[in-house]
Amino acid sequence: MKINWNYIKGLLLLGLVVFLYGFSHHKHSVKKIRDISIEFEEGNNLFMDYQMVNKMLIQNGKTVVNEAKTVIDLHKLETKVLSHSMVENASVFLTVDGLLKSKIKQRTPIARVISDSKSYYIDRAAKVMPLSANHSARVMLISGDVKEADKDDIYLLVTKILNDEFLKKQIIGVEKTPDKEFILKTRIGEQSIELGKIKNLDLKFKNLKSFFNKTMTDKTIDNYTSINLKYSNQVVCTKK
Repeated sequence: MKINWNYIKGLLLLGLVVFLYGFSHHKHSVKKIRDISIEFEEGNNLFMDYQMVNKMLIQNGKTVVNEAKTVIDLHKLETKVLSHSMVENASVFLTVDGLLKSKIKQRTPIARVISDSKSYYIDRAAKVMPLSANHSARVMLISGDVKEADKDDIYLLVTKILNDEFLKKQIIGVEKTPDKEFILKTRIGEQSIELGKIKNLDLKFKNLKSFFNKTMTDKTIDNYTSINLKYSNQVVCTKK
């Protein structure tokens, strides 16, 4: 009988693969988490620290360190981290050398609301974000009769200002009045800039920039106590 050596070689190779897979799987199943590694992306935000994230990487009421890798529910841990109000994005995964690794991208605030009821940030995704005991962001201050329902209007207004280099340098704060209008606070001068409702912002800001350019050039900007942008195609000012 002729022996089919190719067939035998194939069986031996298959057996070796199955053995190596079983050995690798067994080795992996008994391997334990040796430590936790936490990385924060875009290192400008300091609202969260290692301890805050470490507390979220707990499974069944205890730390995952020294737990077998096979019992770690990565999806559950990642969902828990993502649910934190200061987290914009996150990933949780295991490395081959036994690390439970978490990469965190924190939210980026663009404005801080200071109201009688509570204070909070509005981030670049137009979401409400709590203040942090670890860090205070240097962002535009929003004061007055502000409700959380106003966050979309505030987001639109602040985004318009921040996307314009001139306005970003000049406007440092916003006040909301009880009649749902907005007043801008500037870096120079003591004028009250009455913006009115959140509409026709492009035209209003175009008029404001024209006024600033003229009065800064002729050095008359300090002659005015208020600047009213509510009316179409004109800036109404009140002199001292």
